Amino acid sequence: MSSSPTRTRSHNNNSTTTTTTSTSSSINNEERRRFFSTKAKNLCWAKAEVVPGRHPDRWRKDAVGNIVCKRFWNCQGCLCFEYDHIIPFSKGGESTAENCQILQSRVNRFKADKDWVDKTELQGFSCDLKFTDKELDIIEMAVYGDVIRPGNQCRCRTVAEMLGQYKSKSGIAACELPYKE
Repeated sequence: MSSSPTRTRSHNNNSTTTTTTSTSSSINNEERRRFFSTKAKNLCWAKAEVVPGRHPDRWRKDAVGNIVCKRFWNCQGCLCFEYDHIIPFSKGGESTAENCQILQSRVNRFKADKDWVDKTELQGFSCDLKFTDKELDIIEMAVYGDVIRPGNQCRCRTVAEMLGQYKSKSGIAACELPYKE
């Protein structure tokens, strides 16, 4: 389906504006979506490795083992990630859940449109920072307002409590976290 460009002229206050628009469209681009749908992203997140002791709706490991936070999608920090086409879109890969993986943003930038990169090589481009459980708890508290541990029904400590600046008077016990102070 092809047609010639359309030219439009408008006269306003003694000036003439010419606008050119193209009505031709590529059927290929209409059928191939560049970006993953919400459903594909949700399935991609769900198939990523769960971080032991962390809430699976908040934390996962990317395809090379880096811990990422769901709220840090499409940013540039060490806990940030992007949805990556396993087979690059530019090389025919589709934007489907089957062709999707989560990758730490820094790693995804290195991978770019390469068909195949060894997992070890990708790990070499991972962020050098590794977070302790306590640091991840503080980040989770700051990002979500609480810390959720799978299976624990307890009161989450505030950031001030975690930093030792405040002792709660609440009768509900605080969650037992995997580190000792």
